[in-house]
Amino acid sequence: MEFVELIKTSRVDNVTLHTHIGKPVEVSLCVSSHHLILSARKEGVEELWILHQNIDAVERKPNGMVGGTIVVKCKDFRIIQLDLNSGYEKFVNVANSLEWLSTLDNMTLLYPFFYRPVYNMLEDGWSAFKTESEFSKLLVPGSNEEWRISYVNKNFTICRSYPSAVVVPKNIDDETLIAASKFRHGGRFPVLSYKHEGGSVLLRASQPLAGPGVKRCKEDEKLVNSVLGPGKKGYIVDTRSQSLAQSAKARGGGVEPEAHYPLWKRVQRPIDRQAVYLDSLSKLVDACNDVSCSIDKWMSRLESSSWLSHVKDSLNCACVVAQCIDQEGASVLLHGSEGLDSTLLVTSLCQIILNPDCRTVRGLEALVEREWLQAGHPFSLRHKKSCYSVGGSSVVPGGNKSGVIKGQQACTFLLFLDCVFQIHCQFPCSFEFNTHLLILLFEHSYSSQFGTFLGNCEADRERLELSKKTVSLWSHLNRPEVLPSLMNPMYEPNSKVIWPSVAPMSLILWRELFLRYSSALADGVSTRLKAASENTIHLNVKDKELRSKAAKLRRQLMELEKEAIEIGVLESPTSALLAESADATTGGTEEVAKNNSYP
Repeated sequence: MEFVELIKTSRVDNVTLHTHIGKPVEVSLCVSSHHLILSARKEGVEELWILHQNIDAVERKPNGMVGGTIVVKCKDFRIIQLDLNSGYEKFVNVANSLEWLSTLDNMTLLYPFFYRPVYNMLEDGWSAFKTESEFSKLLVPGSNEEWRISYVNKNFTICRSYPSAVVVPKNIDDETLIAASKFRHGGRFPVLSYKHEGGSVLLRASQPLAGPGVKRCKEDEKLVNSVLGPGKKGYIVDTRSQSLAQSAKARGGGVEPEAHYPLWKRVQRPIDRQAVYLDSLSKLVDACNDVSCSIDKWMSRLESSSWLSHVKDSLNCACVVAQCIDQEGASVLLHGSEGLDSTLLVTSLCQIILNPDCRTVRGLEALVEREWLQAGHPFSLRHKKSCYSVGGSSVVPGGNKSGVIKGQQACTFLLFLDCVFQIHCQFPCSFEFNTHLLILLFEHSYSSQFGTFLGNCEADRERLELSKKTVSLWSHLNRPEVLPSLMNPMYEPNSKVIWPSVAPMSLILWRELFLRYSSALADGVSTRLKAASENTIHLNVKDKELRSKAAKLRRQLMELEKEAIEIGVLESPTSALLAESADATTGGTEEVAKNNSYP
């Protein structure tokens, strides 16, 4: 299929553009193979380029033979209105092109396959976080003999959604892994997600195929039990409710039979299924876009969206798992149904809480690569549509559907990013990156010039040869010209475990994201955030200057004390006491909330 077949009218002049801020502007509209381009051709007015991949819904409002209005709703929550008065045919052609080009099934026609950067890449992001290179980071030095990298799935025949290389116990051979994969939904047998400094581990998998007959698999039992040390017991944490687990059992799934896993205690921490997330997000975004509602109605709509409830439940489950690992020293096997959504959500949040490396820029990139991309979260399927087209589907020429499968779209990754944002707000000095990086990850996961989030699994990415034909997002973010804009000026390395509060009053709306295109608040929010960032940088510089002066004064004091002792004025030094007092004052910027309890 050629793009020319989908673009019947490539340019329309005298189009009126309405955005969330400012007055309407007259622009020229251009439809290219990959972008909707709106140019005012006036000094001081920037061109607006929107990737077709970013378009979530196109609404038409015909106005007779004159033309009509096209409302373009984007996956990043932006809404623009285009008034076309150059005839009905052009109006229809533009609307059709936008619908067709935004729902292409063939990934090789998407922009990442055509994008060529005009700058040199200093790092190949495709090879930056391979399992082989990350293996030593996942494990405590000196304990590598307990684990190995298995290539049993090198051809993706054992598990379609797993990567070619997985980390498993060293005493478990590949034949055992193959047998265990047949007992797990989609072949997702238990693999290592994270190893804590105390030795306890976090495994992830999908539900067992026990079924109504309560089948067992000795190979799966051997695999799971092999991670437990002598005299140790573990937890199997299920992210489904009891009723969902029972209904899955009737359909051939279910839970691990307690009689066959006696060393493991089963715990259920229900998180809503991914199918409800998009509806919740839709209600939240609609509320954020409605600037006319009263404060009471706004609060009611915010609560009825249940978005912050999903955030709370996700954080609560992650904290419970983290407590088992850190405070009880117990290993945890985590799963839901398919192991593609809530499982990855919780394992990722656990590592943000437990592992200080995941709170750095490269650590977060590695976490997303390891726990989302390599672990098989189906980004292309989940992000095919977003909140503005809940329940809708588009039609492309020839009558083919756009590849949208009802109930398969979800914003699980955005929920993860929002949870990280909440922890960031509670521990602002413990993260090397700022929240702008989280917004960038959200945007690029839905539409991007980079190929990182294309495909549903590693098998798809290898088939599409993304590492050869597209550029990695990590290569872009780690450039010296880009990296400074992602850094948190308040960052002070914190090697401790951080325990976020999940109390309702501790959770806030992510205004930087959800209100940035709100007509009433977007301009003010961006201005205040920019001013706050500048003030923070200024305060950070001032803080470093004062710390340097304090250190210089302490050295001078020690020299004076030494002279005073030599001439007999002082009998013993006092600077050590002063230094100790200074350390006590400045040594830690954040307290770890050890007394949090997660019900």
